[in-house]
Amino acid sequence: MTSANTDSADAIVYVVDDDASVRAALEDLLASVGLQVQSFASTAQFLSHERPNKAACLILDVRMPGQSGMDFHRQMPQLGLDLPVIFITGHGDIAMGVEAMKNGALEFLTKPFRDQQLLDAIHHGIEKNRAQRQQAAEQAARQARWNSLSPGEQDVVRLVVQGLLNKQVAAQLDVSEITVKVRRSHAMRKLGMDSLAELVRFTERIAM
Repeated sequence: MTSANTDSADAIVYVVDDDASVRAALEDLLASVGLQVQSFASTAQFLSHERPNKAACLILDVRMPGQSGMDFHRQMPQLGLDLPVIFITGHGDIAMGVEAMKNGALEFLTKPFRDQQLLDAIHHGIEKNRAQRQQAAEQAARQARWNSLSPGEQDVVRLVVQGLLNKQVAAQLDVSEITVKVRRSHAMRKLGMDSLAELVRFTERIAM
């Protein structure tokens, strides 16, 4: 069996299903492998609940009163929800499963499914979300470093990474070459860069 205990401290599984018996069964299953779980009877209830800042995945029923799981999944990008989704359904068909996967679902499980199938999908979803969160944190840190530069330093960097020499940058910005050198030096120090190649790679990964 795939162990999920390593995920329990810093991960959570959300369950959205209108069937109370299904929610209870899933809560018991996930608790048995040490996973934290929060369950909801509707997508509206899920959205109104404050979610902790930790890796997560979402188990979503396809058909529910009110908003369906499929409709909610399509809406998630607009809501700023970037969670791996595992669909579960007792009424699924191939076309529905294909649509869900095309829309980015991690898994589409038709009841009855094996517990291990679901646990494997959850483990995959949590690891995927953990990697996404790490990448987002690294990108935010890069952007914060860029934002720490003064406007003048940013102007110099933009031109330097285009391949312009200091004197050419000075001419474009209508400042002295010494000013360009000072701003360039300060920018490199703030960004923790030692070479032009590093600076170019850095600027390719941020919004300037």
